Amino acid sequence: MRRFQSMRWFHFSWLRRETAQTETSPLIPKTDTYRELSGVLQGTEDISTEEQGPEPGPNDGPGNQGRTREVEPRASSRPFSLRDCLLKYPLFFSNLLFTVLGLVFLALGLWGLINKESFAQEKIGQISTDPMLVFVMLGLVLSTLCLSGCVGALRENCCLLQVFSATVLVLVAAQVLAAIVAYSLQGQIEGYLRSGMLAAMVRYQDDLDLRFITDEIQIGLQCCGADSYRDWEVNMYYNCSAPGVLSCGVPATCCVNPLENGTVWNSQCGVGSQQLDEFSAQSVIFLGGCLGGMSRWIEQHTGLIGAVGIVLLGVQIITLFITTQLMDNIQCSKATR
Repeated sequence: MRRFQSMRWFHFSWLRRETAQTETSPLIPKTDTYRELSGVLQGTEDISTEEQGPEPGPNDGPGNQGRTREVEPRASSRPFSLRDCLLKYPLFFSNLLFTVLGLVFLALGLWGLINKESFAQEKIGQISTDPMLVFVMLGLVLSTLCLSGCVGALRENCCLLQVFSATVLVLVAAQVLAAIVAYSLQGQIEGYLRSGMLAAMVRYQDDLDLRFITDEIQIGLQCCGADSYRDWEVNMYYNCSAPGVLSCGVPATCCVNPLENGTVWNSQCGVGSQQLDEFSAQSVIFLGGCLGGMSRWIEQHTGLIGAVGIVLLGVQIITLFITTQLMDNIQCSKATR
């Protein structure tokens, strides 16, 4: 009997469950842990309930009961308006046009410098007087400036628009200042032009670009040299002490009638012209210098030059105004979000 009771006690002690919560009962969670797990499960059920949408009501049809609630789209970053369209896209397309124009100038200038081998060691010292350098600098400044305005207007980037507007403002101020200085220092500017033209005449045979510019000026203004036709003595090929056929001569673009028989270009029409007196030479070449011709041309076209300058200045001021208004609209839109 005692043996049976001991076996019975051993059997129930192996199978019984603990009902009291102790630290050594890992299968039964603590009260705090149970509450935390209940809260997490309850939150998950709430999220799933919101995603599934509300329960179908009595007025919902059978076709609407299985649908989930549609999520309302977020508002766009910036509301569209007609004023934004009138400010943004004209500014974008105008800057895009001038960006392409600047890249064309830049490519033309680089092509001219590379084609003439201006970067060679023996010619690198004269690159500062190369006319192609003007195209390179103009194209670089124009393309960089207009590209910042183009991207700033398209992406509504206030930083790029501020850089663009500040640069345009500096350019407008510089142009106004340059016009005032040019009007007040006419004598000195004429001296600079004389020095530049004499330098071009010295390098007439060596630089094709300077030769082209000099020929176009002499043909267009019907002039010869800077002050007179005798200025061509500064050129080593047209100097009277130089050997060769061109000695004491002038370029064919100084001739009154450079076409022989009206059809063939006569490149030797100005040979020996410096040895002639003015009375004899006036029937062969133009006696007046190109600086006087420039002064007369400016006096005759003062109104046209002023109108073109005012139009260009007005376009830049309008561009500056449009950029400022667009930046104000962007900042107001960001402030009302």
